[in-house]
Amino acid sequence: HTNWDTHDNNFHVLKNDLLPLLDRGLAGLLADLSDRGRLDSTLVVVTGEFGRTPRINQNSGRDHWGPSFTVALAGGGIQGGRVVGKSDARAEKPDGNPYGPEDLAATMYRLLGINPDDEFHTPEGRPVKIANNGRVMSELL
Repeated sequence: HTNWDTHDNNFHVLKNDLLPLLDRGLAGLLADLSDRGRLDSTLVVVTGEFGRTPRINQNSGRDHWGPSFTVALAGGGIQGGRVVGKSDARAEKPDGNPYGPEDLAATMYRLLGINPDDEFHTPEGRPVKIANNGRVMSELL
């Protein structure tokens, strides 16, 4: 299996193919950055463009799911060992104070030294905020 689109055989593919590769690769990257003194100045982001359904489909897989997703952040000013945000009891939707992609963008821009409230202008002159009014996730900083 060569991709993360696990609509079928989700658990076998994750356990035997995908997660061991991610685990070794990410651990190696973080260790190398740390050994070279570059982890504090490098933001490592592991995410996808959507989450996966909380319920397993008829093919033992998980389908695309927009309401909830996970992100792992390391280095670059992130305070490690924290979990920010949560889903409801069924893992179907955010619970409490939900964060969205625009909040992740605002946080990443802040960590990169870019004001998340900055905007650029389209060729037509329309202003566009770079983080779409996202909130910086201060719990991570």
